[in-house]
Amino acid sequence: MWENSPVGPFDQWPTGSGFEYFYGFIGGGTNQWFPGLYEGTTPVEPDRTPDEGYHLTEDLADHAIAWIRQQKTLAPDKPFFAYFAPGATHAPHHAPREWIDRYRGRFDGGWDVLREETIARQKALGVIPAEAELTDRPAEIPAWDDIDDDLKPVLARQMEVYAGFLSHVDHHVGRVVDAIEELAILDDTLVFYVIGDNGASAEGTPHGTFNELLVFNQSMDLETTSFLTDHIDDFGSPAANNHYAVGWAHATCTPYQWTKQVASHFGGTRNGMLVNWPSGFAARGERRNQFHHVIDISPTILEAAGIPAPTFVHGIQQMPLHGVSMRYCFDQADAPERHETQYFEIVCNRGIYHKGWTAVTRHSIPWLAADMPPLDDDTWELYDTTTDWSQAHNIAAEHPEKLRQLQRLFLIEAVKYGALPLDDRRVERFLAELAGRPELITGSSQLLYGGMGRLSESSVINTKNTSHSVTADIEMPEGAASGVFIAQGGAFGGWSLYLIDGVPTYCYNLFGVTRTVVRGSGPVPPGHHQVRAEFAYGGGLGGPATVSLFVDGDQVAEGHLERTVPLVYSYDETTDVGSDSGSTVSEEYDEATSRFPGTVNWVQIDVGAEDADHLISPDERWRVSMARQ
Repeated sequence: MWENSPVGPFDQWPTGSGFEYFYGFIGGGTNQWFPGLYEGTTPVEPDRTPDEGYHLTEDLADHAIAWIRQQKTLAPDKPFFAYFAPGATHAPHHAPREWIDRYRGRFDGGWDVLREETIARQKALGVIPAEAELTDRPAEIPAWDDIDDDLKPVLARQMEVYAGFLSHVDHHVGRVVDAIEELAILDDTLVFYVIGDNGASAEGTPHGTFNELLVFNQSMDLETTSFLTDHIDDFGSPAANNHYAVGWAHATCTPYQWTKQVASHFGGTRNGMLVNWPSGFAARGERRNQFHHVIDISPTILEAAGIPAPTFVHGIQQMPLHGVSMRYCFDQADAPERHETQYFEIVCNRGIYHKGWTAVTRHSIPWLAADMPPLDDDTWELYDTTTDWSQAHNIAAEHPEKLRQLQRLFLIEAVKYGALPLDDRRVERFLAELAGRPELITGSSQLLYGGMGRLSESSVINTKNTSHSVTADIEMPEGAASGVFIAQGGAFGGWSLYLIDGVPTYCYNLFGVTRTVVRGSGPVPPGHHQVRAEFAYGGGLGGPATVSLFVDGDQVAEGHLERTVPLVYSYDETTDVGSDSGSTVSEEYDEATSRFPGTVNWVQIDVGAEDADHLISPDERWRVSMARQ
């Protein structure tokens, strides 16, 4: 996190990692309507608004197509490599309404019915064996029939949005492929289309959410059933920051057990992949079931291109590639698999695959904040996936020696690839001050200057759960100016200090559920002035506060906040001085009208504890960390 500011270092950004050109976002996820974009290492803004038809997936596809066309036009004999990685379908789930409405009513039957329908289609398509079994739904996930009838339409809409989002990204991936075909080079282009990463996300809680930041801030009590039903038509739109319920995540991992983060079971690891290379292999429309892993893509590309893996890069000796090329099986459907062993581990949910056998143990559940049990208390399961495709039958009791063999093999592989020591501390591993990693901003005061913008949350001093002041030194123009001095966050959480018709105003946005506005009694006159907001914190985690506004040292307004954001304003929105980029904190302005027409000389943020309770539990911090994965 300390490397994602405008001052770098940029070594691990895409342009520092071997790519000649980069356009996209650098976080684990982003708002599809208001993304935080970079071209190279320079922040850029979308060329139009959502109302004008903007969507990130289309934008990324447009840039990918333009880059490929330029490469082949100017250097037609030069091979190219393009990595097209859209934000879809990571949360928040955003898609144009016409794509969402294609699925209206499609999921009214619920996630249990969807699992039955999905496995039937999988067998009809031949992507799983006819004898594969549908695994049981975990007891921690509610049955659809047990869901409150008032909530079911909202949950069904969540999945309609997700399906529309998936279809939308599939369409734009198709546009990129079509552009390659139009250049008459598709036959000679090796295309990998990886669908998913590590299982569908189960961080959305059993009921899903209109704003996933509520989940990561442990503030789901703000989101009642009536709130969700009142906003049902806004899911997927720029007004929402939504995520679907756990039951849909499990259903989209059919026929397997579990979901993302549960790296032990196939539901948390297994995904489909399409490979196309007409000039490279003769097979057409066939399936391959040899076990392979995402680390095998690079060796496959190198073998296909006839390029050896580098032994030195910039004078640094490289470790051997961990993966195994898949090239051997492209034209040999029955070729013995070469990737015989693979270990998995996320938060000590761990597993090992070896020659068709899997030994697995689930240590934790993604959406439950609970104390971790001792590692030695974890129960290991054993599956023979050569006959049990979906890991439906645990045969550990029948084959104790095989289980012990695989448990030992897991430790060997974990040592070999640096996965030890196993560490189930959900939070401490991600906290710089405990892990010993650098922090960009420390101390109790920070000075920002006019024009600074797109500063990530880790680039700005932390003002949560503490008293603080924000002072803007400004030059007011003639007339009743409007505009932002400083804003942090966006429409789904944050704060802003600004003017409306010359009147100083402070807006505190509590997850988009409530916006508290504190406004002065009259306009700031032209000339040099200081506008200050003092935030007197009441204590606790996400506790109350009193906000006072001052102009040149004189108090002009006061307001009260019943609750505040405890952990994170946003994982993709930023801080701006003199404007409010992305989605805006306040509804009183948009990005264009947020630009202050005068001059913001500087803004200083000063933090003071004042007996506030700053204790944040490990589970609360863990949610923040996982939101950024």
